[in-house]
Amino acid sequence: MALFDTYARWPVRAVRGEKHWLWDESGRRYLDFTSGIGVTSLGHVPDAVKQAVAAQLEMLWHCSNLFQIPLQEQVAAKLCAASGLDRAFFCNSGAEANEAAIKLARRYFQVVRGEERYEVVTFHGSFHGRTLATLTATGQEKVKVGFAPLPEGFRSVPFGDLAALEAAVTDKTAAVLLELVQGEGGVVPAEPAFVRGVAELCCEKGLLLIVDEVQTGIGRTGSLFAFQHYGVVPDAVTLAKGLGSGIPVGALLAKEDVAAAFAPGSHGSTFGGNPVAMAAALATLEELERGGWLERVRAMGALMKERLEALAARTPAIVDVRGLGLMLGVQVTVPVADVLAALRRRGVLMLPAGTDVIRLLPPFTIGPAEVEVAVRALGEALDEVAAQGGAAKAET
Repeated sequence: MALFDTYARWPVRAVRGEKHWLWDESGRRYLDFTSGIGVTSLGHVPDAVKQAVAAQLEMLWHCSNLFQIPLQEQVAAKLCAASGLDRAFFCNSGAEANEAAIKLARRYFQVVRGEERYEVVTFHGSFHGRTLATLTATGQEKVKVGFAPLPEGFRSVPFGDLAALEAAVTDKTAAVLLELVQGEGGVVPAEPAFVRGVAELCCEKGLLLIVDEVQTGIGRTGSLFAFQHYGVVPDAVTLAKGLGSGIPVGALLAKEDVAAAFAPGSHGSTFGGNPVAMAAALATLEELERGGWLERVRAMGALMKERLEALAARTPAIVDVRGLGLMLGVQVTVPVADVLAALRRRGVLMLPAGTDVIRLLPPFTIGPAEVEVAVRALGEALDEVAAQGGAAKAET
C-alpha cells in the first residue's frame, strides 16, 4: 500500500452512503453511528447540500481570498447571527480553526492590548488538533510522543477543577481553551457550575474564553452551539466537522474587539472559505434553519440515552452512560476495540473515545428504529466480548 501508516484502519472499504447507512464494496450495509467522526450530521449525501455543491461546481471552484467571495459573507452572517459573535474566519479543518484561535489570542494581547501575554490554558483529556501548536494544547500526552521540542506557551490542568485553573493563570496567560463536551477524551460533558466559573474567572482576569466546538458545534448537542446550553458567550469559538456536511471546512468566530487583532497579512489560508466549501456550509445551515433538526437531535438523544441506561442496568460491562444530544459515550470494562469489531460483524458502526469508552455520534436522520437496532447490537457485542474474556475474534 502506498499510503502512510497513520491510521488503524477497520476492515471496511466504504464506497457509498445514504442518510445513516454506509455500504462497502461488497454491497454489505452498515448502520453508521459514527457520522465520519461527527461530520455527516445531516446524513450521508444530504440532498440540499448535494444540490448546492453540484450547482457551485458548475460556476466556480476556487478564486483565492484576494477576491471578495459572496458565499463567505452569507455563511459568516448566519454563523454570527446564531452565535452572538461578530466576525468569522474560514479555514479547512478543526485543527486550523484552533490554530487560528491560538494565534488570535496572542496577537490580541500583544498588538491590540500591548501586553506580553501568550500562554493558553487547556484541560487534561482535551483534544484540539494535530498541528504542533494544537497537539501541544491537547491535554493528552499520547499525541505528543516523538514531536519534541513542542512550542512553549501552553499549560494543562484537570478538567472540571476550577481551583487548578486559577492557580495556572499567570501574568503571561492570554486565554482558556475549553471543550464543553470532551469528545476524544471520553465524551465527558463539563458541569454547568464549572463552565460558569471559567467564564467568571476569564472576565475577572481579563482573559479570552475560547470554546472549541469542532465536534460539539452545528447541532450535535441539540443546540446549534454547545455553549448555548451553558448560558455563556465566549470571546471566540472554533468550528469544523458538521459545518460542511462532509465537505472540508472550518471556522473561527470571535467578538468584534478580539477579531480586530487580525489585520490584512496577519493570517490567511489559500483554500479556506473557497466557493465549494461555502456552498456546502450555507446549504447545511439553511437546512438546519428549516426546522425540526435540533428538536430531533434532542428527542433522539434523550431516547438513546434512556435505552443505553436501561442496557447499563442489566449489563455489568457498562460503567457509565454520558453525553449531550447525539454525542453519547458508554464507558465499559471490556476492550473497546473488541466491542467495536463485534458491532461491525453485526452491521453497526460505532467509535472509540479514549481507552474505555464507546462513542455514539449518529447522523441526525436516525429514528427510534435505528436507536433500538444500535442499542440491541451494542448489548449483544458486549455480552459476546465479556463471554470471551475480551479475546478478539477475527473479522472477515
